[in-house]
Amino acid sequence: MPRIFSGIQPSGELHIGNWLGAVQNWVTLQLSYECVFCIVDLHAITGKYDHETLAQRTREMAVGLLACGIDPDRSPLFVQSHVAEHAELQWLLNAVTPIGDLERMTQFKDKSQRFESVPAGLLNYPVLMAADILLYRADLVPVGDDQIQHLELTRDIARKWNAEFAAGEQYFPEPQPILTEAKRIMGLDGEAKMSKSLGNTVGLLDGPEEIWQKLRPAKTDPARVTRKDPGNPEICNIYHLHRYFSPPETVAKVADHCRGAKWGCLDCKRELADNMIAALAPIRERALDLHTEPGRVEEILAEGAATARKIASQTMLEVRGRMGFLPAATLCPDSR
Repeated sequence: MPRIFSGIQPSGELHIGNWLGAVQNWVTLQLSYECVFCIVDLHAITGKYDHETLAQRTREMAVGLLACGIDPDRSPLFVQSHVAEHAELQWLLNAVTPIGDLERMTQFKDKSQRFESVPAGLLNYPVLMAADILLYRADLVPVGDDQIQHLELTRDIARKWNAEFAAGEQYFPEPQPILTEAKRIMGLDGEAKMSKSLGNTVGLLDGPEEIWQKLRPAKTDPARVTRKDPGNPEICNIYHLHRYFSPPETVAKVADHCRGAKWGCLDCKRELADNMIAALAPIRERALDLHTEPGRVEEILAEGAATARKIASQTMLEVRGRMGFLPAATLCPDSR
């Protein structure tokens, strides 16, 4: 089967934006592809971060992914820093990556504006992403449209490395994107992409009352000042969330009732809350079960890292050889 690699930063508890934009798709893809899933903690340190909570956030992310349906018996799930070959391959890929290409990355241009002194890791972020993918010689990568440019750079790096060190042979495949249907999930503020740092999310593990309290003040169609004002569901973020959590007949009712001013925005939100609570209940239950087995998550991550390391170590053995490095000597047990 074609191989897929995908990673997610350890932001802590997953929210519905993560689930709709990526994780839900991962769960489906693992049924038809050979998948490798990674919590990319090395990426998380390319800017300012809270080192005191990094380990906790990494574990919470693992719990969330497993609760959503990532099956460790089918797809290895591991932590990026637990497989040292990621960092090694990144360094070696620097040999064929022009600095000008990195400086042209849209995300680098945007994020570097936030720093008085730009960390080198921010510039090299796309090279580490390329290393993550190429280490497993992945054929496909599920990405949002904000990562397409980085994936194009990954293909360029693979092409340059193949030309330089593989005599034109396609040792590293040029990975292609798999775009998800829910590419960009807007936050409850209706203004920015859903992000935990902006506080505009609904957590996958939030309880029923917490979900309702977050949806109540969520932004809707600004033209609806009173319950009697007709609205336009196409510009209402709550309506778009209905499309992901409500059955088609409810989505049609929401659109009709909004345009005809047949109910207020709170009625629409209450319907969404009920459907969202029902959809997320199984995930929340599985997460609670995982929390009762504190060692199980660490065991799954260790097993995933061991599986990933088998693939990664073979790749690096071949990469080192093709790049001309002296093989490390193996000492006999009786050697002094």
